[in-house]
This record gives sequence, structure tokens and C-alpha cells, in this order.
Amino acid sequence: MKFTASLIGLAAMAQTASAHYMFNTLITGSQRSSAAVRQAQNNSPVMPVTSLDMRCNTNPSPASATVTVNAGDTVGFSLSAAVFHEGPLSIYLGQAPGQAANWDGSGANWFKIAEWGATFNRFGFTPLGKSQFTTTIPRNTPSGQYLVRAEQIALHVLPPEFYVGCAQINVVNGGSGNPSKVAIPGHISPSDPGLNVDIYALPPPTSYRVPGPAVWRG
Repeated sequence: MKFTASLIGLAAMAQTASAHYMFNTLITGSQRSSAAVRQAQNNSPVMPVTSLDMRCNTNPSPASATVTVNAGDTVGFSLSAAVFHEGPLSIYLGQAPGQAANWDGSGANWFKIAEWGATFNRFGFTPLGKSQFTTTIPRNTPSGQYLVRAEQIALHVLPPEFYVGCAQINVVNGGSGNPSKVAIPGHISPSDPGLNVDIYALPPPTSYRVPGPAVWRG
């Protein structure tokens, strides 16, 4: 019986690990780079929303590259595995005060450039089952070095889990935009309704707002 229980425990651990994922490859235009990503130590989620690890995960390895990309080009991530848990996903840019490689993500320097939310003709979230997310760097984004950050909120448990990752980019041929910026953590309140929704409720939710600031489109 003990042997059987051990096998069940190991199987449960393996299933839990397989349900996790990392943002481990940066996409810029037609290029892909893992060297520009601050690689997470493992695929475990970050908690709570007030943790400093919300910036770029828990003690990620330093990136060895910073990729140059034009304002107006594609940016995003591919994941180590498809999104397994229901919940929204957002992409942020953080304007580094100098070299992106030297910045820890502190300060009110972050703004959101994309988000993927809920659907209601059968309630669910559009990121589920996908392993790549890209958007466009707004053309009016000022030139300079940035951290590009992905954040997926997994709502299968409450309080939720967060899957986050960062990569280093150098934006060129930018504009003169001045988006409102937020600090991370601090960009989402623990009491935000989008963090506390019961996705299993009956009847299901009929509205949902992705937590965090509004998307800046430049």
C-alpha cells in the first residue's frame, strides 16, 4: 500500500510539473533568441502578486544578449509548453534607465502593450492551449533599451498563480510617445476582481477585465 501511495504521489508531482510553463524564447520580427531571455530557474509559478519576483521571476539567470528591434515590429515569446491553466495573459515593456542588462525592473517604468482575456460563448480564456504570443511594439515607443515582460495569471486556484518572464531588447527608430507607467509589483492590487473570480462558478461569469493598467497602443 505504501508503494502504491508513493507511485500515486510521484504521478501527481509529474502531472503538476507538466502543467507549468516558462517564457523561454524571445520573438522579435523573424528572429528568435533564448540568449536575450532572463531564464527562470524552473517552471514553478510566482506568488503572491506583491512579490518582487513578479518582475522577472525568481532569481532568473542573467541574459547574455540584448536584441535590437524596430518600433512597429513584432515582439513576444514562445513558451516551454502550452498554457495549461485558464487565465489572462499580458505583455509589458519596461523602459530601462540605462542598459537593460543592468536593470532589475524596479521603479514606475512599466506599461502594457497587449493582453489576451476572456471569451463568453462558453466561458474561458484565449491563452489556453497556446504556446506563442506576439504583439506589435507601438510605433510611438521611444527608442532605448527595455525589458519585455510576459505575465499569465492562472486562475484555477485562488489566490492565483503567476507565470512571468523577461527578455532584453533595444528599440530603435522609435517615436516620442509618453505612456503612463506603473511599478511592478504594484501594478495589480491583491483585491482586483480579476484575481478573485471563480472560474468554475455556475452560472459562469459574463464579464471580465484583465488586471493591470490599460493597454497603451502608441
